[in-house]
Amino acid sequence: MAVQSPFTLDDLREIMRACAGEADGVDFDDDIADIGFEDLGLDSLAVLEVAAKLENRLGVAIPEEAAEELPTPRALADYVNDRLATA
Repeated sequence: MAVQSPFTLDDLREIMRACAGEADGVDFDDDIADIGFEDLGLDSLAVLEVAAKLENRLGVAIPEEAAEELPTPRALADYVNDRLATA
């Protein structure tokens, strides 16, 4: 059985750029791990779009309720990695 490599913040940056782009004054290449999604220019709909892309790409279920409760990129990446580990 193949082992799924960890989902990284770099992976998440790529998806965030594809879904929402970067807001003025925000650089996703900075240390964004613990910055709130709103502060990064992603509204709740953009976060749901990111979650949907992750579901499609990785096959990991991210319910809307869970996506709405994950405040930062680190929290979302940790959530995805927890799900990958138990898959």
